[in-house]
Amino acid sequence: MALEDAKTQVDQAFTRDDLKGPSFENAFGGATSFLRRKYTKDLTGVDIAVTGVPFDQAVTNRTGTRLGPRAIREASTLQPYDPPYGWDFDVLSECAIADYGDLAFDYGHVSQFPAALTAHIKGILDAGAASVVLGGDHYISYPILKAYAEKYGKISLLRFDAHSDTWPDDDMDRIDHGTMFYKAVKSGLIDPATSVQVGIRTTNPDTMGVTTIDAREVHEKGPAAAVKRIKEVLGDNPVYLTFDIDALDPAFAPGTGTPVWGGLTSGQCAIMLRDLAGINILGGDVVEVSPPFDTTGATAIAGAHVATELLCLLGHRMRTA
Repeated sequence: MALEDAKTQVDQAFTRDDLKGPSFENAFGGATSFLRRKYTKDLTGVDIAVTGVPFDQAVTNRTGTRLGPRAIREASTLQPYDPPYGWDFDVLSECAIADYGDLAFDYGHVSQFPAALTAHIKGILDAGAASVVLGGDHYISYPILKAYAEKYGKISLLRFDAHSDTWPDDDMDRIDHGTMFYKAVKSGLIDPATSVQVGIRTTNPDTMGVTTIDAREVHEKGPAAAVKRIKEVLGDNPVYLTFDIDALDPAFAPGTGTPVWGGLTSGQCAIMLRDLAGINILGGDVVEVSPPFDTTGATAIAGAHVATELLCLLGHRMRTA
């Protein structure tokens, strides 16, 4: 296969008959599944299911992250021609990856959303696949963690973010994207002693015991030192990785609900995500891409690359297990 196949390939999201391999249809046309993977609700034989969660009820400031999954899929159409750069294997060829579509929920009954998302992810895990989730505001990680903890028990959390999101909130039914990791610790979903947050640059008096590598430390010591520290804290524990796009400085990702200056660069994050190979990752998400606030599409492009790195981290773990 080569670029000449664009003459005959189109709508690979529906017309391809396998779950592996690159895609060479024109980037500017066709159905925009993530990385041109096959759209399917049949998870038989699927290693990793990519799914969208278009939810943004819980934002602090700028709404629009419900459009994030759609924008990330569109941005990803530039990527499926070649193996992801910097890896010693091609996750698209070695792993069976499907686009599982989006979560369906009734936007008029917001209180029913968390259980619907937990059940959605549980269905993926019960089918034997891992999930990579395209968000959506950051609250979605909490219902997702419930599904993972139900299957695997208490796990470690690795998160890239500008905010700790551990402000106290003991109303476990309250939907808020600034308190969900407080609840995750309180509910016993994650082990704070073996969890890490990277890129933090807002004040929070209580991070619930989670190790913090703030943005300044990454800038001063470099991404390699950050990865070394992350791996020391995580050890061999099973890990869920969540990446809030506002971990990046607004210069690299202006399309987010809560931009904060002084953030990580896309180059730093590319290095860190690549060098995290070897962690015992179970699944992950990229959240808070808000396309209405970035007409350039740079934020969605960053989100698409983060999601691809999540696929690679999962694929690396699967091939070395």
